[in-house]
Amino acid sequence: MITTDFVPGSPCWLDLGAPDVPAAAAFYGAVFGWEFQSMGEEAPDYGFLKLGGRTVAGIGPLTEKGARSAWMIYFHTTDADATARNVEQAGGTIRLIPMDADSEGRMAQFSDPSGGQFAVWQPADTNGLEVVDEPGSLCWTELYTTDAAGAREFYGNLFGWDTEDMPLPGGGGTYTLITPAGLGQERMQGGLMQLPSEHLTLTGGRPYWHPVFASADCDITVEKVRKAGGTVQMGPEDAEGVGRLAVCVDTAGADFVVLTPSD
Repeated sequence: MITTDFVPGSPCWLDLGAPDVPAAAAFYGAVFGWEFQSMGEEAPDYGFLKLGGRTVAGIGPLTEKGARSAWMIYFHTTDADATARNVEQAGGTIRLIPMDADSEGRMAQFSDPSGGQFAVWQPADTNGLEVVDEPGSLCWTELYTTDAAGAREFYGNLFGWDTEDMPLPGGGGTYTLITPAGLGQERMQGGLMQLPSEHLTLTGGRPYWHPVFASADCDITVEKVRKAGGTVQMGPEDAEGVGRLAVCVDTAGADFVVLTPSD
């Protein structure tokens, strides 16, 4: 369960890099009912996605040449600069050096040793997302990686995550559950699983993180994805003990999961 009581290593923000911000905002508005709020003159190319007046994500234009449209997940840190040093020492790469976002906080973006991209947020005036774990908001985070053991070691050392391996049904491999350091299972926030590079078609074989958004009715939300011009990679299907889910891709190629959790 993701909460807004952010602790070190917990997901606290996410934003979408989109080639066409108005088109992306319209897509997610049709799917989840999100409303776009521009930052105006302060940052004309960046804005917030709101649900009932509360921030569920950020959105801005792609800034890297040749980059694919994708969601970036930010994890809470008390010291972005120290995290950056630890990333390099553990074999990761700094993609965006620690920098201040005005008075809102301090951020940095990285790649893990296998190439999975993620970010950190050190809060100041802005703590993070204003709504999570409700329909239309972030409820889980997930890493598809070509090296699960390496990912467990890297992120475990970086954030102190507690992990637990769970066998997938039908001999489908192992899924690693992630919980912030020292917290109970009720604060479980995500998972990671190993896949061969040929299955990571969206990134040409590179590992990647993606968000899972809660839905009151997965099938209805998936139909909205299709009507808005998105596609569905998998599902909707039932996952025992998890809920009903589908892997979706927006009109620009950014992937996300829709989940109606089990009772």
